[in-house]
Amino acid sequence: MKRWIGVVSATLMVLAAMPAQAADKVVLMLNWYVYGEHAPFYYGKAKGIYAAEGIDLEIQEGRGSAATTQAVAAKTADFGYVDVPTMMRAAIKGAPVVATGVLLQTSPMSAMGFVDKNIRKPEDIKGKTVAITPADSMTQIWPLFLKKTGLKESDFKTVAGDGQTKLNAVINGQADLLLGYVMDQSMKIKDATGKDVYPIKFADYGINMVSSGIIANTDYVKANADLVRRFMSATTKAVEAAEKEPKAAAQSILDANPKGGKIDTLTQGFELTIPLYRTAETKSKRPFQVTDQNMTETVNLLVEYGGLDAKAKENPKAFYTNDYLPKSGS
Repeated sequence: MKRWIGVVSATLMVLAAMPAQAADKVVLMLNWYVYGEHAPFYYGKAKGIYAAEGIDLEIQEGRGSAATTQAVAAKTADFGYVDVPTMMRAAIKGAPVVATGVLLQTSPMSAMGFVDKNIRKPEDIKGKTVAITPADSMTQIWPLFLKKTGLKESDFKTVAGDGQTKLNAVINGQADLLLGYVMDQSMKIKDATGKDVYPIKFADYGINMVSSGIIANTDYVKANADLVRRFMSATTKAVEAAEKEPKAAAQSILDANPKGGKIDTLTQGFELTIPLYRTAETKSKRPFQVTDQNMTETVNLLVEYGGLDAKAKENPKAFYTNDYLPKSGS
C-alpha cells in the first residue's frame, strides 16, 4: 500500500510540474481605430471567453477595411473584422480571403444630421447640403438610396472630402448631413459637439446589405480548422455576453485603451450596433448566422451599384461560410 501511494504521489508531482498547454496566439485586426462597434472583442478578452477556448487574443486597430483585408490575405493578421463588401471586392480579384462569420446583417449606412435640423426622412434632404467621401462604400450605394426614395441629385448640393473633412463640414455648418454609419460617425460628431444626430437609415428604405464580419485567409482556415471553430465559438459567446451588458462591454474598451473614447458615446455606439446583428430571418438565431438570401442580395446590389465584378453573381457562396460557427446552444 505504501509503495502504491508513493507511485501515485510521484505521478501527481510530475503532472503538477508539467506546464499547462500553451494557448494559441491569435491576432485580430479591426477595420478602424476602436469605437463602440468593437466592444464584444474587448469584452470577450476581458471576461476570459477567448482564454476558455485556448486562445490568447491580441486585438490590433486597423486603418480601413481594405488595409485589414490585405493584412489577412498576406497572413500578417490571423483574422480581420472588416466591411464584408470590401472583402468581396478583394476576393473577386484573387485575394485568398473568406468571411467565417457575418455579424452586421443589416446595413448601418445612413444620411445623418443634427437633430435640431429636423431632417427625419428622405424628402427633408431636398434643398440641403450633403457631405460625402468619393468612392467610399456609402457613396457607391447612395445612388440606390436616391432611386429607392425618389430623390434626384439636383434636389440637394454635395460637398466632398475625406472622412475627417466630411465630419468637420457637418460640425462647422458647411453641410446639413453626411453619409455615415449610425454607430460610428454619429458618435464622433456627438463627442466633438455634445449634440445628438438623427440618421436616415438606408436599410429602412429597402437596401438590404450585410456589413461587418470576421474574415480569414482561406489557406489559414484549411490548415487551422479547429482553431477557427474555437475562435468563432468564443467570438459568438463574446457578442452574446456583450449584448447583455452594453456599458460593461464599452468599458472594456477603455480598460484596454484609455484613449479609446468616452464611455457614454462608446456605450451608445454599441447599443446602436446591436440591432444590426440580425434580420427578420435570423432574429431567433445566434450571432453570425447569415442567410444565403441576404448574401446573394448583397452581391447583386454590389454588382449593380457598388462596382463589384459581375462574375461574383456566379457563386455568392464563395465569399462566406457558416461551417465554423457554433451550433445552437453550444
